[in-house]
Amino acid sequence: MADTVSDPHAPAPPGVQPTPHLITFPFEPPAPDASVVEVAPGILWLRMPMPMQLDHINIYLLKDADGWIIVDTGLHTPACKALWEQVAATRLEGLPLKGLLCTHFHYDHAGLARWLTDRYAIPLWMTHGEFFMMRALGERLPDPPPEGLVLFHQRAGMPEERIARMLAGLRKDPFMPPQPESFRRLRAGDCLEIGGRSWRIIVGEGHSPEHACLYCAEDSILIAGDQLLPRITSNVLVSSMEPEGNPLQLWLDSLERLDRLSPDTLVLPSHERVFRGLRPRVAELQTHHQHQFDLLLAALADGASLSAFEAMGVLFPRSLKAAEEMMAVGESLAHLAWLRYAGQIVRTLDEDGVYRFALAA
Repeated sequence: MADTVSDPHAPAPPGVQPTPHLITFPFEPPAPDASVVEVAPGILWLRMPMPMQLDHINIYLLKDADGWIIVDTGLHTPACKALWEQVAATRLEGLPLKGLLCTHFHYDHAGLARWLTDRYAIPLWMTHGEFFMMRALGERLPDPPPEGLVLFHQRAGMPEERIARMLAGLRKDPFMPPQPESFRRLRAGDCLEIGGRSWRIIVGEGHSPEHACLYCAEDSILIAGDQLLPRITSNVLVSSMEPEGNPLQLWLDSLERLDRLSPDTLVLPSHERVFRGLRPRVAELQTHHQHQFDLLLAALADGASLSAFEAMGVLFPRSLKAAEEMMAVGESLAHLAWLRYAGQIVRTLDEDGVYRFALAA
């Protein structure tokens, strides 16, 4: 989210914002009112509203001979459902919706997967990892919460009252959607033939387990999802489900794969504006994360140590809401994990059961 971490995105720090002469925005965005913008023949861009600071998600419609393929859904809200009804009735040139592809499992991307597939009797395409992560997280948090979830945040040094506040927020999640029951599997390297274009599936990791991007090499068009955004940075976090993971390395590796695409690629991101300047943006994101590493290493100078919760204050020096803290602690852990696996810092468990990080000898 722009200027916050309450969504699966966080802002880049000063100095690594998009470089105006290297990153360009060839289209004005559509209003989130069922308006559409044609970004290439047979490719429509529309927006769905989100009731938060990051106030929209970009949706793309791909025209085939006998109907339209949807890429991502919007949140499970009455407003988004009403907009889909309007789009289907007025924007599709008399053709039906024929399929849904969700880039990843997050609510803004797949929250209406069940409703759309039921409402329009269409199939759902997702990667295996994203579909089953969606199913695994598809139930409301029980009370009492899982012990592993609580222990994970205790190990991070989060105070007990902050943990309780975070858990209370999770139990009230207003966007929990009904889950689709079946899907058709997408795999890295698969090619989808849609409207005379061949779209190759490129899988990214780190932001989510098996995020699907679509790339048309002939026309140099990338539907990037959350793997490449023009201004904000995708949230990459260590979670209680994989506490020893190194998701930031996975995400940086995924960025390098995107960096090999054509330099004049038209990037269709899930948030903000369609843009050109793939390689400069990749470089900016790499610079952003190096900046975060440098902040942590500086904070650990002269024998200091940090918990993940304390590291959060280094990387996000402002007041955060409960949901924002959960994201920010996870992102702080991701940067600490990268430094630890790179051999630059070490982790120890103190007498209070909190992991502390310090510079390697």
